[in-house]
Amino acid sequence: MKLTILGCYAATPRTFTNPTSQILDIKNRLFLIDCGEGTQVQLRKNKIRFSKINHIFISHLHGDHFFGLVGLVSTFTLLNRTTDLHIYGPKGIKEIIKLQLRLSNSWTNYGLFFHELESLESEIIFEDEKVLVKTIPLKHRVYTNGFLFQEKIGDRKLNLDAVQNYEIESCYYQKIKNGKDITLEDGRVIENEKLTFDPIPAKNYAFCSDTVYNEAMLPIIENVDILYHESTFLQSEENLAKKTLHSTAKEAATIALKANAKQLILGHYSTRYESIELFKEEAETIFPEILLADDGKSFEF
Repeated sequence: MKLTILGCYAATPRTFTNPTSQILDIKNRLFLIDCGEGTQVQLRKNKIRFSKINHIFISHLHGDHFFGLVGLVSTFTLLNRTTDLHIYGPKGIKEIIKLQLRLSNSWTNYGLFFHELESLESEIIFEDEKVLVKTIPLKHRVYTNGFLFQEKIGDRKLNLDAVQNYEIESCYYQKIKNGKDITLEDGRVIENEKLTFDPIPAKNYAFCSDTVYNEAMLPIIENVDILYHESTFLQSEENLAKKTLHSTAKEAATIALKANAKQLILGHYSTRYESIELFKEEAETIFPEILLADDGKSFEF
């Protein structure tokens, strides 16, 4: 699992910082999460192939989280894309994007599918044989979701020494990796546990976009491996956080602690502060495993 931060600062873009957008590479799937202004340029800078992005998740309809979307959709057309593109976001996102495409006569030459969200309960919005994605309802000034990305447990690992000891033919290897017992020619049944090792433990990643401190999310993200949680303000601006329905670094750390998260990544920083290190220092008073997001930074887990 690899996370690349394309942008992680709040509101207005600057020449050296960008609004929210990130790429999650999980089980060889490339998911784009939020698409603030400048996302295309950041994708280029980080050498991420546009053609590998087939699913885009938009947390809410504030500009710093989706103003780059119509540009990216249009660029896919210029690049002669033919693969379907799926966009998951709040109800209304289809109307916004289609209006822009219609008025500019810029219809796509590929399948563009919108999956509009309006449920206030967590729901599964994407699933294939390797990955499951569900929403994390958040509390902000407009309808907002975070997203929980969960790896599915893979095949068991073949114990080659054991398999060869029983002289099992290679045509049965996939069956063994799928967890099946094997019956030998002499009628003996060899239990799968004797032929395999446990699979690599599955990981999960929770993206919590703009939200006021909200313990309602805790059952959804309990025991999460990696939690990205917005931390727009420091505790000195706690009143401003409550007024704008954002979180402080301490509040993000408290959520991580109560969720029993293994690691917390802070982001969505207000640009009023001199250094993002201040966010880490404040959060570490509550929760020890803190990482700081920054534009162009990658994390491998």
